[in-house]
Amino acid sequence: MVVFVVRIKKKSMLIGLIFALACAFLAFLIKNSLYAGAQEKNDFIKYAKFTPTYEVLEKAMFEDVKSHSEDKQISWVDILAVLATKYGGDFKKYNAGDMNETVKRLKSGEAAEQITKNSKSYNYYKEVYSAVLGGFLGEYKIRKRAVSEVQNNEWQEVYGLKAFSPIAKTFPFSHYDDFGAKRSYGYSRPHLGHDMMAAVGTPVIAVESGTVEIMGWNQYGGWRVGIRSFDKKRYYYYAHLRQNRPFHVNLKEGVDIHAGDVIGYVGRTGYSTKENVNNIDKSHLHWGLELIFDESQKECDNEIWIDLYAITKLLEKNKSAVIRNNDTKEFYPEFEIKYQN
Repeated sequence: MVVFVVRIKKKSMLIGLIFALACAFLAFLIKNSLYAGAQEKNDFIKYAKFTPTYEVLEKAMFEDVKSHSEDKQISWVDILAVLATKYGGDFKKYNAGDMNETVKRLKSGEAAEQITKNSKSYNYYKEVYSAVLGGFLGEYKIRKRAVSEVQNNEWQEVYGLKAFSPIAKTFPFSHYDDFGAKRSYGYSRPHLGHDMMAAVGTPVIAVESGTVEIMGWNQYGGWRVGIRSFDKKRYYYYAHLRQNRPFHVNLKEGVDIHAGDVIGYVGRTGYSTKENVNNIDKSHLHWGLELIFDESQKECDNEIWIDLYAITKLLEKNKSAVIRNNDTKEFYPEFEIKYQN
């Protein structure tokens, strides 16, 4: 009888041990599965800089547009990503010979990854630069807006720069590279946008087509507009708009707008918790570009804003001509545009 009881106890202990080990193993599998899922969920770019100069952007764009009519189309994003891989993202190292060699090899049919011999780094820069410049070049049709029913202007097909300068054509402005400059209102922080000094009432243009996500008052930006690109990767921020009549009459939250549309007017509002106050010393447009690789980045402590000085200079090549309605005192784009992609 004693032997029988001992055997039962030993068997129960063995079963208990096996059960405990099985539970531990199952917990291990679940934990690692969740961890893997979390890792996969968080596998997106969390830091990025954009340092190509205006000269580099202009040359890369020229090669892209030129190749569109040739046998081998090459992308300016590919060119820039190859060079960024070579320079470690530092375009102070830029050499025109490197650009020429890259273009030559891409036109010969060589893959960008083969040129860099560093696919991981290249893929990173390709994703970052695609996010920045994804809405800037492409095919579109354009024609002058008819002023009468009998007028029939023909559509012209174009491949090239389809993003616009934030300031309308013929309206003067001045600017310099002020990204990262210190700001002290409210709290000490870096300037994460680009200021374009212009007169009050200057028409502000939508750089790219997208959806109006937010508009209204913010104590830092005054009257401001936030527009999200259709691919969701870029968030454009336009701030310090005019007192009393900051926005174009057609602008509403949730509506889609087109590149080249007038969205508001330059002012000097902001730096006040009270709405519609001019507390900015000089009238100017603050515009910013935030990159969004995951929706969790939209509003967080580690938002990715880029230096827009070089891009602002490039966009001067494509300004939206506007006409004024004397009855409503609103400005409208002089040309109609249909985008192909």
